[in-house]
Amino acid sequence: MEHIIDRTIHFVQEKLSGAEAGHDWFHIERVYKNALKINEQEKGDPLVVSLAALLHDIADSKFHNGNEELGPQIAGDFLSEAGIDEKVIRHVQQIIKNLSFKSSLGKIDFHSKELDIVQDADRLDAIGAIGIARAFTYGGYKNRVLYDPNIKPNLNMSKEEYKTAVNPTINHFYEKLLLLKDLLKTNTGAAMALQRHNFMQSYLDQFYSEI
Repeated sequence: MEHIIDRTIHFVQEKLSGAEAGHDWFHIERVYKNALKINEQEKGDPLVVSLAALLHDIADSKFHNGNEELGPQIAGDFLSEAGIDEKVIRHVQQIIKNLSFKSSLGKIDFHSKELDIVQDADRLDAIGAIGIARAFTYGGYKNRVLYDPNIKPNLNMSKEEYKTAVNPTINHFYEKLLLLKDLLKTNTGAAMALQRHNFMQSYLDQFYSEI
């Protein structure tokens, strides 16, 4: 297992060289470490958890014209070439397909303990101090307004609306980030999320006091 993990890490580092800073190798590394920490308590398949965490953003659809099949395809091709069992490959691909927040806004037909673990690990990296930094990094990448009191958060977006939304970055806290704490699936992930969630609330209090 150690050999394929090392090989996957090298592949992801090369593939994401030059990626947008909120979805680069360091994001992957944090999600991977969070997933391993959660898995210590939740007892999922360590190979599936590790590979899915490392490959989950290998081709994020928002950077590839909305193509949601490219990431699973690239991951599958890599794992097949590496000689990974087909059952494991299919499981990893299903996790990648169903991991994102926008996926949860549509119909989900796949469920597994490993999906819950990796999804929680990814969502932990979207909240707290790191989550705040990533939100404004992506907002800057898209040249979005920081804050506009005349544009209210859209709290009932469909999957398609979420994919095309261009709202101010501060709205993203209400449209996604503050919702994540209650969407985590594992007890371990939920416990890890609480302090991060509270930090975001404190940040917003400070933000509005300065406004």
